[in-house]
Amino acid sequence: MTFRLDAHVPGGPLAEKWSRNRFEMKLVNPANKRKNTIIVVGSGLAGGAAAATMSELGYNVKCFCFQDSPRRAHSIAAQGGINAAKNYQNDGDSIYRLFYDTVKGGDFRSREANVYRLAELSVNIIDQCVAQGVPFAREYGGLLANRSFGGAQVSRTFYARGQTGQQLLLGAYQALERQIQRGGVTMYPRTEMLDLVVIDGKARGIITRNLVTGAVESHAAEAVVLATGGYGNVFYLSTNAQGSNATAIWRAYKRGAGFANPCFTQIHPTCIPVSGTYQSKLTLMSESLRNDGRVWVPKKADDKRKPTDIPENERDYFLERKYPSFGNLAPRDIASRAAKEVCDEGRGVGETGLGVYLDFADAIKRLGADVIRERYGNLFEMYQRITDEDPYRTPMRIYPAVHYTMGGLWVDYNLKSTVEGLHVAGEANFSDHGANRLGASALMQGLADGYFVVPNTIGHYIGGNKLDKVTTEHPAFRAAEVTVAESTKKLLGIAGKRTVASFHRELGKIMWDYCGMSRNEAGLKTALEKIVELRAEFWRDVNVPGSDAELNQALEKAGRVADFLELGELMCIDALHRRESCGGHFREESQTPDGEALRDDEHFTYVAVWEYAGDGKSPILNKEPLVFENVKLSQRSYK
Repeated sequence: MTFRLDAHVPGGPLAEKWSRNRFEMKLVNPANKRKNTIIVVGSGLAGGAAAATMSELGYNVKCFCFQDSPRRAHSIAAQGGINAAKNYQNDGDSIYRLFYDTVKGGDFRSREANVYRLAELSVNIIDQCVAQGVPFAREYGGLLANRSFGGAQVSRTFYARGQTGQQLLLGAYQALERQIQRGGVTMYPRTEMLDLVVIDGKARGIITRNLVTGAVESHAAEAVVLATGGYGNVFYLSTNAQGSNATAIWRAYKRGAGFANPCFTQIHPTCIPVSGTYQSKLTLMSESLRNDGRVWVPKKADDKRKPTDIPENERDYFLERKYPSFGNLAPRDIASRAAKEVCDEGRGVGETGLGVYLDFADAIKRLGADVIRERYGNLFEMYQRITDEDPYRTPMRIYPAVHYTMGGLWVDYNLKSTVEGLHVAGEANFSDHGANRLGASALMQGLADGYFVVPNTIGHYIGGNKLDKVTTEHPAFRAAEVTVAESTKKLLGIAGKRTVASFHRELGKIMWDYCGMSRNEAGLKTALEKIVELRAEFWRDVNVPGSDAELNQALEKAGRVADFLELGELMCIDALHRRESCGGHFREESQTPDGEALRDDEHFTYVAVWEYAGDGKSPILNKEPLVFENVKLSQRSYK
């Protein structure tokens, strides 16, 4: 069976679609809301905001996270800022310009209506967060300050030094804690979702494991919201927290949720380079640094001089040279590929040669060290602690790394997946960023989905469906519990010789080498062969010590890596089928004469939505055509 992909985009002019949709939605009587239970998996910006808002509306909410507190959600790691079309700078910004920049930045592979709604809601997000007490930076006169980010020629990014994600999460966390205190939200920390329960074609609950006691439990509800973030850790080394994983969305995929554009992975250009095989994650340096930092490498290959000893006329400021209109603020995918190119030419810096300089000397000379310290002080301190190099005196060294995933579970305009009753918010869905996310748009999407979209569309789903009361005594819950128990028993019973981490590291290298910054047909076919072999070896030779009746982090990781081994294969299948370059997906066979990404709009202007066909069977490709009525399809240029 293949999906019927109806995006349910409202009719009418683009600027009126969301208002029209809200008016036409089914409503739930306030007295009836408390009779309905909503499960929210994830407590970051999207999940925490959704749980708090739906509880405020009167629903009974259960919120789950694998961390010991919602405050530890990975949203806290976002540094640089959040976009919004407030136009405080009076520099020509507008809702339409933010919409256009986002569609163009995603290389015309996102749904127009969703992106416009995101831009429209951005102005409400800032008001909401200010009301919650988020300490955004302010100008001397008291107005909120803005700075620039990649892919835009206006200043629309609101920020709180280099810790914007943390401050926004604290705002959402306080709203969530208020609802927990009043009894509207029941919080389940240190709890991981291991399966989705579908009854009569509708999502009616989840199966979880208590990560402290090992207890497997069932939870029933009228609807389920997944807000579990991205799957960048399939690459092993990424900017994601070690715990970030794909298990919730992958188990939902195997229960019938379509997976859209899985190969669309963002490579962030501003990461501290890899320094050794001992590393288990990478550290991101905020894109905001490219406002004042200049990116360069030596003009000569194998130049081992100190950066301060290389004169100006022997430096190549390659982003400024290649993309003069945007310079150092070129979009992430373009800046990343440009950095890789100069390193491939032998002009990379550092011991490995896989690095470029991010130099603040000109900005410090022009503005003074105190101004730079005020803008980026905590980021500079973090860099110095990690590298033992002072960025006030010598340039930072950066190199691209896996950061964000634009792919995710397919959702319609109402953020509903192909499984009725299963809504997906934030990075866990595919909806707003196309083939490349512009900087400072992740926080915007997470909060738009959580505060404003899901609370409306969940009510529409519940109000428009007659949902029979279901308890955890239903046979579907018992069957799902058995499936989880058998999988756990299988992992613990292998008793092989290799650690979970060794398999994860090997998978990550395959993904980075063949499905990373650039890809080609031969490499992707090689990757598929290697992943199949590695997965077979995993189920034959992995060693998972301990038991399932206790805290067992090896068991946690084993389940997640087992899912990554399957997801990695789907990512390569998707990358192989998409024989075009677009955004963060660069196919070497499809490029312009000057080496830029070359789209194939005739054959690939669609969302690739993959359907699970069963173990050992090839996934089924479904297509949602992308129609551009407001933005003209054109070759992207930032020169």
